[in-house]
Amino acid sequence: MDKNIRFTDLFCGVGGIRLGMERQGFECVFSCDINPECQKTYFENFKDMPKGDIHLIDETKIPMHDILCAGFPCQPFSISGKQKGFNDTRGTLFFEICRIISHCKPKVVFLENVKHLVYHDHGNTLDVIIGQLEQLGYHVSWKVLNGSDYGVPQNRERIIIIGCKEEKFDFSKVKKVPRKRLIDFLDTIGDFEYLEPDEYTLLDETKQQPGSGLIFAGYRNKSIRKVGVRPGTEHLSRVHKQPNRIYSVYGIHPTLPSQESSGRFFILTEDNRVRKLTLNECWRIMGFPETYQKISSSGEQYKQLGNSVCVPMISAVAFEVKNQFFRDKN
Repeated sequence: MDKNIRFTDLFCGVGGIRLGMERQGFECVFSCDINPECQKTYFENFKDMPKGDIHLIDETKIPMHDILCAGFPCQPFSISGKQKGFNDTRGTLFFEICRIISHCKPKVVFLENVKHLVYHDHGNTLDVIIGQLEQLGYHVSWKVLNGSDYGVPQNRERIIIIGCKEEKFDFSKVKKVPRKRLIDFLDTIGDFEYLEPDEYTLLDETKQQPGSGLIFAGYRNKSIRKVGVRPGTEHLSRVHKQPNRIYSVYGIHPTLPSQESSGRFFILTEDNRVRKLTLNECWRIMGFPETYQKISSSGEQYKQLGNSVCVPMISAVAFEVKNQFFRDKN
């Protein structure tokens, strides 16, 4: 096996995909991200300053690579589902990925996105993405994976799309591990931000949701919506319904969203008190190492976390990418 399997890290954010790929021995030769805060954090950890706006990147200047990785934002495809061919993606960030693929011709394309991509525009967007990759010569497969199946206590579902020049990727071989509990990832000491007892209401009975692994334990006594609210749902947020909810540390944590820049993630601890999850704990349940340098403001860090990936999940897929596509076949 070639020990220097090279990859690019497009829309790299703070480097979650890079960490997962490097754990399998892959070598990063190019990175880009338009966000200055992400660029600074990335440089602090990898000593590699990502290039900026992908629209301005000359594909002929990108080093040749075996794997193109991209955790790309999902933009609307203005004519998706109406026409076929390369023009379907013009004006979107995905077209920029296609432009680079068309020139660099990597053996493997490794894309990551939010679960909602499966349903976006009634499935037309995903169809266009797959169609474009097939037109560029790739055998494509995809699957929605959950970070909680790969060693972190977070219910974080993401679509992974793998294209290969030679054969389809077999997702069934990506190894899962037993789910872990949030309590095993928490700090035992620290400057914790506790709620007063009159600031929340705990449920009399709780049970773990079999699919997600969440244990909904109560809610903050703070009504967000006033108009058109069904009885019993006053404590839920209009946007993503999590900031007022409290979850038991004996289950797993819901998805850390990019919209939540105040870190209003509340947990019911083993001593039956309610506190916020700390920033370090948030990084930990994303699978980032303890040595990872966090240099941005807390608000920026919460955004970075919400836009990042569960590192162990990426590593598990990367292991199988190596095993299926770069193993010795002699």
